[in-house]
Amino acid sequence: MFDRAALSLGANMPIVDELAEKIERVEALVGVIGLGYVGLPLVQAFLQAGFRTLGFDIDARKVERLNRGESYIGHIPSSWIAEWLSAGRFEATADHTRLGEPDVVLICVPTPLSESRDPDLGFVEESTRRIAATLRPGQLVVLESTTYPGTTRDVVAPLLAERGLRLGDEFFLAYSPEREDPGNPRHSARSIPKVVGGMDAASARLACALYARAVVQVVPVDNCEVAEACKILENTYRAVNIALVNELKVLCDRMGLDVWQVIDAAKTKPFGFQAFYPGPGLGGHCIPIDPFYLSWVARKHGLSTRFIELAGEINTAMPRYVVDKVVEGLNDAGKPVRGSRICLLGVAYKRDVDDPRESPAFELLELLAERGAVLSYSDPHVPVLPAMRRRPALSRASIDWESRELTADYLSAQDLVIIVTDHSAFDYDQIVRHSRLIVDTRNATARVAEGREKILKA
Repeated sequence: MFDRAALSLGANMPIVDELAEKIERVEALVGVIGLGYVGLPLVQAFLQAGFRTLGFDIDARKVERLNRGESYIGHIPSSWIAEWLSAGRFEATADHTRLGEPDVVLICVPTPLSESRDPDLGFVEESTRRIAATLRPGQLVVLESTTYPGTTRDVVAPLLAERGLRLGDEFFLAYSPEREDPGNPRHSARSIPKVVGGMDAASARLACALYARAVVQVVPVDNCEVAEACKILENTYRAVNIALVNELKVLCDRMGLDVWQVIDAAKTKPFGFQAFYPGPGLGGHCIPIDPFYLSWVARKHGLSTRFIELAGEINTAMPRYVVDKVVEGLNDAGKPVRGSRICLLGVAYKRDVDDPRESPAFELLELLAERGAVLSYSDPHVPVLPAMRRRPALSRASIDWESRELTADYLSAQDLVIIVTDHSAFDYDQIVRHSRLIVDTRNATARVAEGREKILKA
């Protein structure tokens, strides 16, 4: 519960009080821009808390599917969406002129990198301009997209202020970083603490009151910049530690040691160590991207983040390390890469999700296509490869763009199989039994008893 007296700040107290009352009575209409892997679970959290929600997306196909009660995200069942619709508590729309309807607007749009690895805030800026076009007194806007410290204050606030309303008196602005972990059954949007920083005291307290109704814990911080830096730190921490174990994997391979055994032994220490695991490269929308946001803002302040940049170099080099293992394995079998049939098992960026964003599988496909391999893949969560505008060479490569069923005949027809994503749906005993040669980047075959002579760890 929040302190209503503390919310009565600013010159126009009735506006603050009115929104505070709506939040307290769970009568505020919550709008969410971006109905993807972050926005749709957030909608769910607010619906579970009793709020009505209005979802916005520029993809008309997504909107149509949602309004038919269909989900396009694996861990959000269609039955939930149908239930929300039938209760009249959720609607999706591509009509951004309706952004004046919600009392609260949450921005959950992508923040990718440009070709030069600089922050690309195009989606955030466009969403903010659309909000500004209909901004009315009494609205709270919260940016959730991951970004560099200063974005809310220097980019979002000036665009909203063009409407002529006074920040902190007539409209309110805060930042609360998304912490969604797709496919993680232990942590949903509702069960993950929310860090909240406001542009002013009224904005911060309104945002805290809002999230306190929907999530397990609210963590207030002094300002938007602290909240923005918090998310960057979380993902940079992971990126750096993954780089450490990826580098250790290469060293252990050279020394003839099993890095997975080394990690398992180290993690028995009950203090001072947290296990991270190597892989074929980084994937997902956060960890491969966020550290570069921090490096970019550091350069603006005349500093270099050498540690972070080195970690980025190590992680982005891992697909080439895997390809070297492929070349080594095929050479030992007396085969060139060119013309060899190679199957990638898993193109999602991590286990048991249907999210292929920034997956290292696409870098592997491109590197192997350049060498003339005949490529196919199998992933029960990604039935068709998405269009890859940044990898035009793949459109000209010999690739089967639809997921293949892992039959004995299909596996035995491949010259080599690469385990890229260790989905639990894969039968690894069958894979090893029927494959000629395997490059395992995830230690997925560790418990397979027979056929280990076919397996190369990468």
